[in-house]
Amino acid sequence: MRKNVGSHSGRMFSDKKWILPFFASLIISMSLVLTAILGLLSSDGGGEQSPFEIISFKRSEDSSGYFVESDIEKSLNVSVVKREAPRFAYLISGTKGDSHRMMRTLEAVYHPRNQYILHLDLEAPPRERLELANAVKADPIFRGVENVRVMSQSNLVTYKGPTMIACTLQAIAILLKESSEWDWFINLSASDYPLMTQDDLLHVFSNLSRNLNFIEHTRIAGWKLNQRARPIIIDPALYLSKKSDLALTTQRRTLPTSFKLFTGSAWVVLTRSFVEYCIWGWDNFPRTMLMYYTNFISSPEGYFHTVICNTEEFHHTAINHDLHYIAWDTPPKQHPISLTVKDFDKMVKSKALFARKFAKEDPVLDKIDKELLGRTHRFSPGAWCVGNTDGGADPCSVRGNDTMFRPGPGAERLRELLQVLLSKESLSKQCL
Repeated sequence: MRKNVGSHSGRMFSDKKWILPFFASLIISMSLVLTAILGLLSSDGGGEQSPFEIISFKRSEDSSGYFVESDIEKSLNVSVVKREAPRFAYLISGTKGDSHRMMRTLEAVYHPRNQYILHLDLEAPPRERLELANAVKADPIFRGVENVRVMSQSNLVTYKGPTMIACTLQAIAILLKESSEWDWFINLSASDYPLMTQDDLLHVFSNLSRNLNFIEHTRIAGWKLNQRARPIIIDPALYLSKKSDLALTTQRRTLPTSFKLFTGSAWVVLTRSFVEYCIWGWDNFPRTMLMYYTNFISSPEGYFHTVICNTEEFHHTAINHDLHYIAWDTPPKQHPISLTVKDFDKMVKSKALFARKFAKEDPVLDKIDKELLGRTHRFSPGAWCVGNTDGGADPCSVRGNDTMFRPGPGAERLRELLQVLLSKESLSKQCL
């Protein structure tokens, strides 16, 4: 036996055909090792950046803005981002009769850098959904940039039910599939409206760590434990074709012991990395939470909150604010107060990015357009709008460089709000 092994081994090493592949693989391996070493040596030696660090909110000594700008840029009152500017992915949702409101909100938050997906739920008639899809398809700006989509599959969504979470996750999955470049996900309804331009938002968030999730949250306690966590509910939208209220069973369940329950606002600004985790769920926790919240009252106000605060990788990235201005009765009722002109000053002083909720075509929306967004045509103006304005023409009919921003007073308000939210005092209250 040993003789056979020895002769086989001798034949193998006496065959010189192995020499060329061996040296080729050796050279490739050495090249890869050297590349890795050089990459490490060329990287920053200052340690990992804090996920809460504002990179450049302080004004530079040789610049009157947040960035060092050329004389030409200063004369145009625009800023050019010195690193890759962020991109946002929006979900704008509505129901029967909301298509025009959704388009108005879309045009108010539109920017060529971003991605947008619209969802009219199954309660809206097919004709309304078709009209919305045709309006998007026929628009020359949307058609040219190809960044606005209408969800072809309409879902029946129950208020306070898990079908709203299912619809949101479906929209996120589509956005992840269609574009690999956006950084934050934002969900809005037809009754939401911005309080500043996208140039303001993009300019400020260009200086912000891409690891921050803006999600209002608190530990669920008191009456909410009894009224939301203990009942077992069934969402009729899971098996019926017409919308109806949640169905409650007579049974009640015990509270979980392997994870802590959180609640908060259903309106969020979430990082791409976190929503990818919610979709892929590589440790299965997001799917477990999705099954748990299938039988939970007001699950849109708890699912993302409980996932992020029970996950080691993300709980320190949760900033306790939804960047919305929302007014409530005292004590709060089921729905927030509808905002009007008398609430305008409060909205501005809140320094929030969005506000809700608004009645259809309320005059305060025109006031926001005029005084906060500067809208004279379809879109909120930005540095990307470079068309001629002669004769009242729409400057946004011609697209320019979408990495140039023209921030206004809204950018300063948002910057001040973020400085408060990222203070040590605020950060010490994460997921508590």
